[in-house]
Amino acid sequence: MSERIEREDKSVEDRRDQEPETDSNSQETEVGLKEIYAKSTRYFLGPVAPLLDDPDVSDILINGPDVVYYEKKGKLHLFTEGRFSSNEALTAAAVNIAEYSGRRVGGVRHSVDARLPDGSRVHVIVPPSARQGVCISIRRFKKSSFNLDRMISYGTMTAEVAEFLRVAVKLHKNIVISGGTGSGKTSLLNALSTAIPDEERIIVIEDSSELQLNQPHTVYLEAQPYISKSQPGVTIRELFKDTLRMRPDRIVVGEVRSGEALDLIQSMLSGHEGSLTTVHANTPRDAAVRLETLSMMSDVEIPSYVARTQVASAVHLVIQTARLSDGTRRLQNVAEGLGLDEKNQYVFKDIYKFRRRSVDEQGMIVGGIERTGYVPTFAREPFERGMEDLIVETRGVFAPEN
Repeated sequence: MSERIEREDKSVEDRRDQEPETDSNSQETEVGLKEIYAKSTRYFLGPVAPLLDDPDVSDILINGPDVVYYEKKGKLHLFTEGRFSSNEALTAAAVNIAEYSGRRVGGVRHSVDARLPDGSRVHVIVPPSARQGVCISIRRFKKSSFNLDRMISYGTMTAEVAEFLRVAVKLHKNIVISGGTGSGKTSLLNALSTAIPDEERIIVIEDSSELQLNQPHTVYLEAQPYISKSQPGVTIRELFKDTLRMRPDRIVVGEVRSGEALDLIQSMLSGHEGSLTTVHANTPRDAAVRLETLSMMSDVEIPSYVARTQVASAVHLVIQTARLSDGTRRLQNVAEGLGLDEKNQYVFKDIYKFRRRSVDEQGMIVGGIERTGYVPTFAREPFERGMEDLIVETRGVFAPEN
């Protein structure tokens, strides 16, 4: 069976390589296909339709035909109201999702990254790699309504921290958002981007499109996977090289995962300050080490001490996010990068830090992010640049005499 699929895959690729490009993919055709796939995908995913319709569900995790979990308001729950009739039915859903994204799964392709017609991100992995049956992980797409004020209302940060971050963005500080999976990094990046002035040209680079900026002059670039010889794919690194020729005022990278970290760091050091990105790490210092490691994964061979020096010089602020045991997402640190110490170790100073006080009767963590008393090295910059009108809550942090 797998050999037949491999032969079919190869014959399809060969035909694609031989077929000339046509202009058949008109806008009307794409709209029609999207409607067809939206209906067919809805049909195949019928057993989890209630979860797809619930705006508070952020993740749907299908572990074979009989077991479905979902995340709602930061906590995982077992879904008991529906199941797939068979592994074949679930496989059909997986194939349909892959086809919508112009990809295939099965045979030599044990997994695929795709998306639903509404934009939700999907990862599929099939047997024999998935022992209990086809596994489909859906990260829900929701129209972003996040801004810093909304995050204040959710308790993610205080008004003072929001003002500090807003000013830091306007000062063109290079900011890295660090955190684990599901800690709210992308939501925070969306919210932080609202502080970018409308008159700036923003280039957004992502592996899978999730960011939705409100600024009118925003260009979105998305990496493409390898499909065939005639469709070899486009990497984030390649897109980054394009970006530097597109006159960006800001470069926003959804997530740094590989060698593109070197391109980002070097762009920060060569006149493209004000960049924003996210990275998987547990502390600000770990975030810097992670960027250093990823920089050395590029095809440019550089000594480790050079990578470390560049990261230390490029990163101005790290915002640490976390999902707490009560399901809430809170900022843990807002730290300034101060380069390297005499032992060649990264130095970070917390400007704001989360303080946990207690747990209430409902099991919710009582605490918040507070000022540490450390004054950042750029405390005078808002006044030097005529931004004193923005300084209200943060007069203890930003001051002309500091």
